[in-house]
Amino acid sequence: MSAPRDGPTAKTTDRMSTEHTPTERRRRLTTLLRMTGITKSFPGVLALRGAELELRAGEVHALMGENGAGKSTLMKILAGIQRADDGEIRLDGEVVQLSSPRQAQAAGVSIIHQELALMNDLTAAQNIFIGREPKMLGGFLLDERELNARAEKIFASMHLQLDPRVRVGKLTVAKQQMVEIAKVLSHRSRILIMDEPTAALNDKEIDELFAIIDRLRAEGVGIVYISHKMDEIKRISDRITVMRDGAYIGTVDTPSTEIGTIISMMVGRSLTDEVAGSTPANAPVVLEVKGLTRGKAVRAVDLALRKGEILGFAGLMGAGRTELARAIFGADPIDSGEILVDGRSVSIRSPADAVKAGIGYLSEDRKHFGLALDLDVRNNIALASLGSFKGAGGLIDERRMQDVARRYIDTLAIRTPSDAQYARLLSGGNQQKIVIAKWLLRDCPILIFDEPTRGIDVGAKSEIYKLLNALAADGKAIIVISSELPEVIRLSHRIAVMCEGRLTGFLPSGATQEEIMHLATKRETMVAQDNKAEAA
Repeated sequence: MSAPRDGPTAKTTDRMSTEHTPTERRRRLTTLLRMTGITKSFPGVLALRGAELELRAGEVHALMGENGAGKSTLMKILAGIQRADDGEIRLDGEVVQLSSPRQAQAAGVSIIHQELALMNDLTAAQNIFIGREPKMLGGFLLDERELNARAEKIFASMHLQLDPRVRVGKLTVAKQQMVEIAKVLSHRSRILIMDEPTAALNDKEIDELFAIIDRLRAEGVGIVYISHKMDEIKRISDRITVMRDGAYIGTVDTPSTEIGTIISMMVGRSLTDEVAGSTPANAPVVLEVKGLTRGKAVRAVDLALRKGEILGFAGLMGAGRTELARAIFGADPIDSGEILVDGRSVSIRSPADAVKAGIGYLSEDRKHFGLALDLDVRNNIALASLGSFKGAGGLIDERRMQDVARRYIDTLAIRTPSDAQYARLLSGGNQQKIVIAKWLLRDCPILIFDEPTRGIDVGAKSEIYKLLNALAADGKAIIVISSELPEVIRLSHRIAVMCEGRLTGFLPSGATQEEIMHLATKRETMVAQDNKAEAA
């Protein structure tokens, strides 16, 4: 830093021009955490190889890498959930042993997992202070008034309007996320780990979360922020550390580093994604929906899907896209409407009926509805086609099932030590590939992908984009639901847009985000006004 200039005017000018710039602020930050040489092995897998991370007070430090790069393992070690085989952790320059979550918490380290760990039947306040509740009458009774008062104080510091007495199960995912943050603040943590915190949030909720992060940063809290969303990383972080294959690749300043450079560090190569063209000419309609209605979530939707077409679905959260997909797949009952496959009306009252009709559905919640996490990769791939593996006497032909599983592992480049690995031990991107393999094996001509790249890295995204394009080229008819507009635009031959349960319009390949958002915000009141204006 250059020497200060003389005179009050110069000092004032210097402070105004440099004090709040990212570079000057980083220079003034002190190191909270330094992890070096962190190594961790699991049976058959070297998860971390000399990994390292430095975190400064008052900084948001993004931790990036493909799924399976070792980010989560490194953070679990920091949070005391797992123990490293080798390496050193220093807090404020002192070597520490973080052997349990309680020990890490006592040292000021807290983690907010991607999958929230809240108790739905307890109130927000009870969740925040679970195990640390204020007591009355000699410690025998819970002091609810004091409990709620403490929670209200934390919510006020977050500028959050939330009743501490409300049951968590009644809150939106965004509000539940805020309760998790409040729980962390109640521990007075100096280091906060956030794993994919915006995965289920809309733009307004993300803005609210980022405002809270900015306040924490101003108070000197160091935040490790894990996300695959490049726009978020550029917007919120000060520095970025990249990992690949369990090893430390490098740390860069966010403002001065191009996205392409970050991606190259993550995947070790440059990525190019194919862009969809127009709808295949004269291709037959394989799926048609007429007047499909389910309460207010899906209202009189008409659509047609052609062979070899990728039909993208866009819309804001709550628009009804997932509800439409679940209704088509028979996961939810419909009130009225008709579904036709290859021109024939079909009765779909359950997912089994949909599969018989040739429809496969990859849920946005792959862990609950797409995978059997405690089964191995081989059995998960075969799950929707077990009947085809029956041999003599009705027994499953394990050898043939293994051969098929290994073929799909190779074809889809699923990173796993073997086909016998438990699905729950694989990264999100590889879990998603297993679900895709399951439906490819079933050979469904119609596939619905709901948020196919949620929570997976750019490298895996690129592979899935290429796979979807290859499936369409092979004649599969595909519906893709995505909350990421660039993804919808890149993949789709046509784009269907929904708002408040209604299908508000179709757009051709190459449509702009502005055109999509116009239809995505075309509320029923606006439609009524448009119709009234046209009638006049």
